[in-house]
Amino acid sequence: MGFRMGIVGLPNVGKSTLFNALTRTAAAQAANFPFCTIEPNVGEVAVPDPRLDRLAAIAGSRQVIPARITFVDIAGLVRGASKGEGLGNQFLANIREVDAIAHVLRCFDDGDITHVEGRIDPVADAETIETELMLADLESVERRRANLVRKLKGGDREAAEADRLLAAAQEALAQGRPARTVAVAADDRRAWKALQLLTAKPVLYVCNVEEGAAATGNAQSDRVAEMAAAQGAGHVVISARIEEELAQLPATEAAEFLAAMGLEEAGLDRLIRAAYALLGLQTYFTVGPKEARAWTIPKGTLAPQAAGAIHGDFERGFIRAETIAYHDYVACNGEAGAREAGKFRLEGRTYEVQDGDVLHFLFNA
Repeated sequence: MGFRMGIVGLPNVGKSTLFNALTRTAAAQAANFPFCTIEPNVGEVAVPDPRLDRLAAIAGSRQVIPARITFVDIAGLVRGASKGEGLGNQFLANIREVDAIAHVLRCFDDGDITHVEGRIDPVADAETIETELMLADLESVERRRANLVRKLKGGDREAAEADRLLAAAQEALAQGRPARTVAVAADDRRAWKALQLLTAKPVLYVCNVEEGAAATGNAQSDRVAEMAAAQGAGHVVISARIEEELAQLPATEAAEFLAAMGLEEAGLDRLIRAAYALLGLQTYFTVGPKEARAWTIPKGTLAPQAAGAIHGDFERGFIRAETIAYHDYVACNGEAGAREAGKFRLEGRTYEVQDGDVLHFLFNA
């Protein structure tokens, strides 16, 4: 599975510039005025993972297929968006379709780029967006609960379950807390996710800093880090301008550019790694002479469900998984060496796939 991350924030904080850089395109117009993004731009990005290239080199794979992440550049929200201000609820609907939110916050001063509220305060900006999303959620929850009244009177069991979850969300929202603060039992997680509440989405705060602060951050990004820690959210420091320049360079020049800026890796790498951690995702690999491929799954996924990421038939007809840990595959120089060294394992239905596992699934068609 891949996942979708929505890029949100106030106008003129660098969302579209970051999107352009991350997706290596100029699909999103970057301009110094609010609402330059009207339709959500969507771009797929390969997830960088040096392990995949190493495995492919060992196996002599003819093709290398990385995992993918989809970024959705959603237009700038403003105060009052939940009531239709700016471009309003049109864009709130776009947020419902993503797995997580990358909330871009302006952590730089630039007199040539206007701020929609006339000041630079990333924490206040975050609170503005969060408030609008909570107000939109609260209105949605109240409307949905009202629509369930007739079914509840009739003793509808599914309606009662939905109303119970909606009531928990409503209580949190009415207290000024986002829906993601609600403790949800394991048995309820699927139904809870189906509610598609905006504030139930995991949040990754992206601190867009000036070029000179890309390696160390600045006072504004430090404030965001404190806020994220208090919320249990993720955060990452990026200079959208650096990423934009980096996107135009060949690989060799890009490495030199990063070194000159005091950076060990591109912001894309840091952002994706932070997103994986936020969503509890991990990677396993399938490797052979034809192709080496990375697959994204949630941590804790059992072998049959991991097989299902490739094809539903693999999960339904699962027999067992031939398994080699990544470090064993590399140390033994491939599958044959791993077999000889006793590092090749057969795992069954209860096996919990580990990050970096090299797997081959046996199944009944």
